[in-house]
Amino acid sequence: MNKNLLISKISKKESKSLLEKYHYLSQESTSFRSGFNYGLFKDEVLIGVCIFHGISAPETLKGCLGLERNNQEGFYELGRLCVKAGISTKNILSWFVSKSIRLLKKETLVKGILSYADSRYHKGYIYQACNFKYYGLSSPKKDFWFLLNDGSYKKHGRGKIKGHLGEWRPRPQKHRYFILFDKSLKILWEESPYPKGANKNPQ
Repeated sequence: MNKNLLISKISKKESKSLLEKYHYLSQESTSFRSGFNYGLFKDEVLIGVCIFHGISAPETLKGCLGLERNNQEGFYELGRLCVKAGISTKNILSWFVSKSIRLLKKETLVKGILSYADSRYHKGYIYQACNFKYYGLSSPKKDFWFLLNDGSYKKHGRGKIKGHLGEWRPRPQKHRYFILFDKSLKILWEESPYPKGANKNPQ
């Protein structure tokens, strides 16, 4: 990999500046969970962000490993991954994820990492290259989109807002990937073959 590439911890503010410009989900919402934020630098310029935070839905680990909410220390979710458009270094994303996981494990106890790939656009080839196991699609869910004054809609992550008009829309299912480092635990989900096919570019 390019010798001019460097990975180091960055702030939420630094992460946000890149994510708002280049991550496709910023079209729906600019909010994101912070945690262990790693930046990828090329010639001292920030070109990528990889963020790990606590598991968003504790019931996910309950189903995956049979662990109750009070026994989920050491598990993280890869919540955001983005590299600046136009960066052409081959395999840079999987390299960035692997190196970031190594840094995370030096900072804190890491028993396992969960990540998702949006099935509308991605198959999760980055996680396949990083030896994550594949466990099918997430369960169907819905999000509430509230109506703005200009006639457009905005997603609200915590359900319906009292007093606001809007509509419930199906949430896109996501490919579930998980890598377990604590070998004393057993994964209850059924492993599936890696999904294949072409990725699509978000519009």
